[in-house]
Amino acid sequence: MKKKAVILLSGGLDSATTLAIAKAEGFDCHALSFKYGQRHAVELERAAAVANDLGAVEHKIAEIDLRLFGGSALTADIAVPKDRSDHDISHGIPITYVPARNTVFLSFALAYAEVIGAYDIYIGVNALDYSGYPDCRPEFIKAYETMANLATAAGAEGGQRISIRTPIIDMTKADIIRKGLDLGVNYAYTLSCYDPTPEGTVCGACDSCILRAKGFAGVGVADPAL
Repeated sequence: MKKKAVILLSGGLDSATTLAIAKAEGFDCHALSFKYGQRHAVELERAAAVANDLGAVEHKIAEIDLRLFGGSALTADIAVPKDRSDHDISHGIPITYVPARNTVFLSFALAYAEVIGAYDIYIGVNALDYSGYPDCRPEFIKAYETMANLATAAGAEGGQRISIRTPIIDMTKADIIRKGLDLGVNYAYTLSCYDPTPEGTVCGACDSCILRAKGFAGVGVADPAL
């Protein structure tokens, strides 16, 4: 039997590539997405399409409401920044950061993994393009993995260690796209925009759209989602 892995899947470019990598590494992939009150909830339709296209064993969508706390342009009535420079994007913590989001998401993934007997959790964090997000950094992942092995039955009973896998954490956006294309990812299914229309038309000007466009330009191919 194949080993099982839980893959955090947003419907974006990074998580789609991460799912493809996990599959290529021989795992049965159990995809997990979140309806968390995000303004770009249309991404969940894309996550379902990606999970189906890449052959995930199952795809679950957990519902939580981070609008209860707000504090982010993605979960509150705060404008999404547009047309920022490369310098501005790479410095400071942007208002699109959702407080403790990856901590919350990984906690759900950890519970899911325990139930299905998985010891590997994949998350598409990237410390290169998103250096301002504190929960996308290697030191956060390392600390969370330590906690996961203290907080679970498998860890407490001396069983197999739980690994938090971050295969694209040190890649440029262009490198991520190249890797995904090599693995057969259809990026036409993905959505990266923070401020799309309800129908999924991208704004083309938020940080995520800018980084995505830069990545495709670096590879020298057209974005199939446009």
